[in-house]
Amino acid sequence: QVQLVESGGGLVQAGGSLRLSCAASGIIFSINAMGWYRQAPGKQRELVAVITSGGRTNYVDSVKGRFTISRDSAENTVYLQMNSLKPEDTAVYYCNADGVAAIFAGARRSGMDFWGKGTLVTVSS
Repeated sequence: QVQLVESGGGLVQAGGSLRLSCAASGIIFSINAMGWYRQAPGKQRELVAVITSGGRTNYVDSVKGRFTISRDSAENTVYLQMNSLKPEDTAVYYCNADGVAAIFAGARRSGMDFWGKGTLVTVSS
């Protein structure tokens, strides 16, 4: 089965940096887009950054210039480099893989969407 596993969260002071990683495992043929979402307490989950298989990126305005998303397509891994962190960046960060073609439930399937379990990022002031 396809699984996404995030790592790299933790506690950091404002102005500091963290690097999140997300590795997709399983028998995967292709992934269209990989991205990071976050959900702060009492708020809805929001898109932070996304990168397509072609390398195009998109960011929520609040992180532009501070966060950088990158991808190792050969390893089905996506990264989020977060610099100049602010207390308002505190949230659970979730990895997403969209448009996945993989072996699932014993058959080749496409157009699937998977989520990681999340990693907590806490930025202290």
